[in-house]
Amino acid sequence: MKANKLILLLAVLAFSLSSCDQILDSNPSSDPSESEITEGLKKALDIGNEAAVGILNKKDGFYKDEAVKMLLPPEAKIIYDKKDNQYLKLAGVDKLIDDVILSMNRSAEDATSEALPIFKSAITDMTVVDGLSILQGTETAATEYLKSKTYMQLKDAFAPKIDESLDKVLVGDISTNKIWTSLTTKYNEVANSIPGQLAGLKPVDTQLSNFVTEKALDAMFLKVSEEEKKIRENPYQWAEAIITKVFGWVKG
Repeated sequence: MKANKLILLLAVLAFSLSSCDQILDSNPSSDPSESEITEGLKKALDIGNEAAVGILNKKDGFYKDEAVKMLLPPEAKIIYDKKDNQYLKLAGVDKLIDDVILSMNRSAEDATSEALPIFKSAITDMTVVDGLSILQGTETAATEYLKSKTYMQLKDAFAPKIDESLDKVLVGDISTNKIWTSLTTKYNEVANSIPGQLAGLKPVDTQLSNFVTEKALDAMFLKVSEEEKKIRENPYQWAEAIITKVFGWVKG
């Protein structure tokens, strides 16, 4: 009987000690070092990067998300604004606008699959200056820092992937670039005509590549920032020990 009580007591004690260890592990009391802060920030950005690609790299990842959906480039806004012009309607411009918008977003969704290694490489190579300041900054401070330090590098690396996707046949039987060329050609024919000039139509001469690349990158950073917010809000939900230690420490 005494032996059974002793066993039970030891079991309860072991469980209590285990629970204490778990609490300590999930609420680290020791201050993280500068190198650990840097590692934690990069890990958070890695997690955000993977989540962003998962969200955007699927059908309607761009097209049905109003926060990132691409419309016509600013230089071509006049095409949309004047789409109800009778001469543009006769030329089929109004229908082509919808096709271009869908196709642009499909191209961005397709190209985003190539963003993961590009972002991962940029994050790995990024030198974090004053990691503590970033850690204790705004809820998207790490994402903003990544953007400020790597945007042009990412744009240069991502642009060729966008170009490939713009040349792919992703909607119907024609590529985004060809739909865009068809749209601007028909619009410009009307814009350069006497009725078009009287209606105030201005010719449009712009390429999609730079516009789609920048919009796709903006969407990536937006989604990464949303994941950073989640990590900062509840660091203990992540299995990564460095996330728990660094972001758990700053959360207090």
